[in-house]
Amino acid sequence: MDEQTAQFLRALSRLCGWIYTLSWSASFYPQPLLNWKRKSTHGLAIDFPLLNVVGFTSYTISTACFLTSRVVREQYAARHHGLEPTVRLNDLVFGVHAIILVTLTYTQFYPMLWRFQVSWRQRASAPVVGLCWGCFLSVIVVMLLIWYRNGFGHQQALDWAWIDILYTLGYIKLVVTFVKYIPQAFVNFKRKSTEGWSIYQILFDLTGGVLSMVQLVIDASFQSDWSGITGNPLKFGLSVVSTAFDLLFMVQHYLLYRSPVGQVKDSEHEPLLAEPGQVT
Repeated sequence: MDEQTAQFLRALSRLCGWIYTLSWSASFYPQPLLNWKRKSTHGLAIDFPLLNVVGFTSYTISTACFLTSRVVREQYAARHHGLEPTVRLNDLVFGVHAIILVTLTYTQFYPMLWRFQVSWRQRASAPVVGLCWGCFLSVIVVMLLIWYRNGFGHQQALDWAWIDILYTLGYIKLVVTFVKYIPQAFVNFKRKSTEGWSIYQILFDLTGGVLSMVQLVIDASFQSDWSGITGNPLKFGLSVVSTAFDLLFMVQHYLLYRSPVGQVKDSEHEPLLAEPGQVT
């Protein structure tokens, strides 16, 4: 690869990275703004923002360590032919911003803070709570394995090491990203409506997911080693899963439930909600 091509690919990678960062970052604003406008969280499953808090906390910790920790980067290089992680500064900026916004959205389910009307189920479902505890315990288990095999001092990079905690956090984010959409998709299906669920966040999210994938492919091809993708399963898997669910929500919003619904049930256990734009 000649130098001119290499410079072009570097520039294109950075451009995709910052655009997808801005797009994904923008996706966190429509939902809390919609809740604020309606003074209500009706139509939004509480499981979604809760799992977002867990997922983006894991993502940000993992990204920060891959980007700044000399030990972790050395362990990565030992496992991937001396290459550097394909994590970039924009990934960390995105993660920090995401934690702030998803936490804000989650707090909107607490009337004492916002005085919003909330869905009948103000607490997360038992499976979601169990998943959150399982994520925490999985990190503890990996830490114990590292301590048992290598201790917390000098470690063999090819054995259990600090980098495995970051991979665990990455897989937590991946699992959470997959699961978090399911309750919301079911709520939309149950109500036969996407009212209260902002489609704009989905459009921003889809744009970010596609560009994130493009950047990862460019970085891997630039290094002439596709382990840049397999060595960063979090970023690759996150893009694929989020894109698939974004398409599902677009089908729900624009095709299946596009007709206005005058009286929408949030669930079979809740009274009817008001007309769109009204607050009961």
